[in-house]
Amino acid sequence: MDEVEAQVRDQALPLRDPDDLEPLLERVGDARVVLLGEASHGTHEYYAWRAALTRRLIGERGFSFVGVEGDWPDCYRVNCSVTLASAAEDPREVLRGYERWPTWMWANEEVAEFTRWLRAHNAARPVEARAGFYGLDVYSLWDSLRAILGYLEEHEPEHVETARAAFRCFEPYAEDPQAYARATRLVPTSCEHAVVSMLGDLRTRISDDGVPDRDTAFNAQQNALVAAGAEAYYRAMVRGGTESWNVRDHHMADTLDRLLDHHGPGAKAVVWEHNTHVGDARYTDMADRGLVNLGQLARERYGEDDVVVVGFGSHHGSVVAGESWGAPMQRMPLPPARPGSTEALLHDSVPEASALFLFPRELPTWLAEERAHRAVGVVYHPGAERWGNYVPTVLGRRYDAFCWFDESRALTPLHDVHTSGAEMETYPSAD
Repeated sequence: MDEVEAQVRDQALPLRDPDDLEPLLERVGDARVVLLGEASHGTHEYYAWRAALTRRLIGERGFSFVGVEGDWPDCYRVNCSVTLASAAEDPREVLRGYERWPTWMWANEEVAEFTRWLRAHNAARPVEARAGFYGLDVYSLWDSLRAILGYLEEHEPEHVETARAAFRCFEPYAEDPQAYARATRLVPTSCEHAVVSMLGDLRTRISDDGVPDRDTAFNAQQNALVAAGAEAYYRAMVRGGTESWNVRDHHMADTLDRLLDHHGPGAKAVVWEHNTHVGDARYTDMADRGLVNLGQLARERYGEDDVVVVGFGSHHGSVVAGESWGAPMQRMPLPPARPGSTEALLHDSVPEASALFLFPRELPTWLAEERAHRAVGVVYHPGAERWGNYVPTVLGRRYDAFCWFDESRALTPLHDVHTSGAEMETYPSAD
């Protein structure tokens, strides 16, 4: 065994059951934000261990909510279910209602089990102490527009026609955000001015004192912000390059800010997103391309002592993904990791099936060196492993801790999944 492999083995902590997370909880300490990653959107171990850690953070450390890489309207329905904010159905049934591809990201048994636990946990707590479940993402343009109209019809019917006029410019595109985005590339007009003007007016009104339902008002305000952000995102996406990625991650960071403010002094957040979003972009080649991400923005906004970033990875196994954007989901093989990668090093060095790593301030060689680190997106081709799916990474700076699984398996979607034998893809593809 060489020196680097010996370093890795010496630093590996056991990760066999939730009690083994205790050192990581000690590392979290009084941090305000804990970002939990994943190397794919279709792996059981990542979802199950994020859920195990989150249960402890909520139950033992008083964390206020979970923010996920999901659409605001869909996740808000889950939030209503888990916080018992209405006569909402079982959260598993809410998750089954997810329709936007890739549905398996949140409509899966692993998330259903966690959200059922969260609902039961909240049922024994006062309303103000219940932990929520929210989507941070920006894709839900039409769903958010409909939610805004629904809010106005119920609470401010006198303003419905004003909002309809603002949204009318979207009508020719028949709920196809790509059609809208392509049209703005060909014609130098967009719905931006109308939406932003409506948004400013709506935010002013619903922030006034005396709003009868603070959460309902916050939901309407957030849907307005999502609509404006999605409009900007889709216009940027058709131009290619980095702008759409940065619009999206700034939106997610801003949503996290608003959720922390909404939950009041002392609020603390757990975030579930892909490693490419939560692992600090400054310690990858993303920075060379002008990309930022949520992990970098969170550290910059809250301070590194108040943010703990946990990456996840595995060497081989199976995964759920699609062959193209909008294609049927499949259970695919996850080939052994590329030689020379972080995953190959851990496979060769760690004798256990799984391990937890906590990164010290003074990094040993293996954590300070740049290595390829696998990132599997919702679109995946196992045969292309040697050419893509890896991000050059300084592991010990990108994350504060890392959860390792030598072999991982596909998660269990709530909808039918095909055996291996919509919307345009965001940039980069491992999102």
